[in-house]
Amino acid sequence: MPTDAAGSASRKSRPSRRGAWSLRSRQQGTPHPRTLENLKANLGQVSTVAVQRLDTSLPWFSQLRADERSELGLLAQRGIASFVRWYENPQEPLWVLTEIFRQAPTDLTRSITLQNALQVLRIVVDVVEEKAPELAQHNDEVALREAVLRFSREVAFAAADVYARAAENRGSWDARLESLVVDGIMRGDHSDSMRSRVSALGWTDQGDVVVMVGRAPATTGPAGVERIRRAAGRHAAECLVAIQTDRLVLVLGGLKDQARSLGKLAAVFGDGPVVHGPAVGSVFEAKQSADRAQAGLRAASAWPQAPRPTHSEDLWPERALNGDPLSLRSMVEAVWEPLSASSTGLVDTLSTYLSVGHSLEATARELFVHANTVRYRLRRVSDITGWDPLLPRDAFVLHCAILAGRLTPDA
Repeated sequence: MPTDAAGSASRKSRPSRRGAWSLRSRQQGTPHPRTLENLKANLGQVSTVAVQRLDTSLPWFSQLRADERSELGLLAQRGIASFVRWYENPQEPLWVLTEIFRQAPTDLTRSITLQNALQVLRIVVDVVEEKAPELAQHNDEVALREAVLRFSREVAFAAADVYARAAENRGSWDARLESLVVDGIMRGDHSDSMRSRVSALGWTDQGDVVVMVGRAPATTGPAGVERIRRAAGRHAAECLVAIQTDRLVLVLGGLKDQARSLGKLAAVFGDGPVVHGPAVGSVFEAKQSADRAQAGLRAASAWPQAPRPTHSEDLWPERALNGDPLSLRSMVEAVWEPLSASSTGLVDTLSTYLSVGHSLEATARELFVHANTVRYRLRRVSDITGWDPLLPRDAFVLHCAILAGRLTPDA
């Protein structure tokens, strides 16, 4: 019993842990007037020390431009001033955002990264902590240090919030800018403003450019577009993505393996045909690839067996029947003109071969030559044009090219 009484007396004679914590919290909530007065009086001195510490403690600080160094100095000063006001009234967390990040996100987030901003704020906290013994009065040092730690936590969360909002704004703006650039490419805009927009998106023209079009996938929100961009980034050095109503447009630069890469990227499109135009030398020439790709997509339904993706030049007949003048001119230039320029009767041999039902013997009889001669001439047609008359699809393209050549007055 005596022991219990002594223990009870002992417990009564000292405050509980909960009581001690409550007392300390109350002391932190109401800073000593002299400590607060010292903080306000030495605000300029502490700010100067913090700004000087930036130059000596951060290796990247001296490499910044003068305006960027000035912005960081202002950030440090605002941080210390905000701490003093927050220490005076901890119930006002709005000071953290309005004072320290007053210029964010337009200036601050463009000048320095989130990592750099947090390094600056850490130096501010370190300087205030070092000055705590000089500034605190009447055993208020522990409370001041704990206030600095709580404030640093608030600032870190505030910085992350500001930079996250800035990133979202930039992402939305970049998406709109990207759509404008793709629209300008499709229209053939070569203006200075167009060049500025392309440069703002970081396009550097690393290799040939190919435009690929098809139906947009079911998911076309920001997350879906980002997945498409990541997939394209695995195959192309540069990529622009745009959703135009129900159509997905990819502008691809510097493809590593064009045939293989385009085959892989067809998977990011929705159902239906996917068509790509020919490669061009620059993003400002991409309209040529885009025009042919879009014409091919409009006509692709006429060839149900078309591969996916399909080269726009493989759709010459369908495009011509659909009223595309580019395909007519391409067929004349790629097939009719070189065959007409040959002195070995390639046009007559090919025309006869097509008219008699693709028979080598019947063609030989019509032309009074040996079947091997017909075979040799048809092989020459394949070498010159890239289309093999012995293959049904290629023979159809060659037939349409001959018709286009005969219907072209100047050909």
